[in-house]
Amino acid sequence: MSASKNLSLSLRRITTTVAKGFFDITHSSIALIGLAVLFVSIALFARPELRAFGETQLFGWLQERRVDLTGLVSDPIASERATAANPKDLPKQQATVALWLSKKYRVAPEPVSAIVSEAYEIGKRVSLDPTLILAVMAIESGFNPFAQSHVGAQGLMQVMTRVHSDKYQSFGGEFAAFDPLANLRVGVKVLQDCIRAAGSVEGGLKYYVGAANTEGDGGYTAKVMAEYTRLQQVALGRPVPAWVPPAPAPQEASAPEAAPQTVPVSPDITDAAPATVALK
Repeated sequence: MSASKNLSLSLRRITTTVAKGFFDITHSSIALIGLAVLFVSIALFARPELRAFGETQLFGWLQERRVDLTGLVSDPIASERATAANPKDLPKQQATVALWLSKKYRVAPEPVSAIVSEAYEIGKRVSLDPTLILAVMAIESGFNPFAQSHVGAQGLMQVMTRVHSDKYQSFGGEFAAFDPLANLRVGVKVLQDCIRAAGSVEGGLKYYVGAANTEGDGGYTAKVMAEYTRLQQVALGRPVPAWVPPAPAPQEASAPEAAPQTVPVSPDITDAAPATVALK
């Protein structure tokens, strides 16, 4: 046998031996990994606390990686906390009201849809017209859940938090005044009590605004009732403009130029222009 053939045969034997060894090592490693995975799975199944710990650690690591990559701290349940609903998921009447309010008060339709849906649900439960509830909310806050008056009325329904703090206890405390749905529920309860005490919607609105013991309410009841009427029409599907341009301010008529006096005026007669008073 020639030297070249011997060298070729030796190389083939070495290659075969190396390949077999590599296969054996790889096969053994895969088997060991499989056994390790099996034992870990059994341990996690038998020890729920270990499984929970492992999930927490893995989730924390994934959170850190996401922050490193995006620069944002993720919050997977943020959308669940948001007060929002798709208007397309609402019944037709509620969707119509929500979209009209969204357009008039320049707020997003999704949060307004959630508020409208809640108003209809709670209104049915306490026998109050939901469009009345929404009219009060519109005049009180313009659908701003963070609104606060100079006297301390807060949230969508402008409830006096310090006066009705007991009503917020079932919602976790006074800070719930700024949660739209909690404020809505407390406000409806207050409105219901006011109407019951007054015996009428108009009288209840006067109680609600804190003008029960005064002669007038600054036009509050008239504003709410006007919006209530509009919302009733919207709910019935009738066309109601979402925005009506304000009437132009009356212009003072310019005094006409004095005409040449041709007729003598009696000294006991005087011309006086009637005084005008602007009312708000």
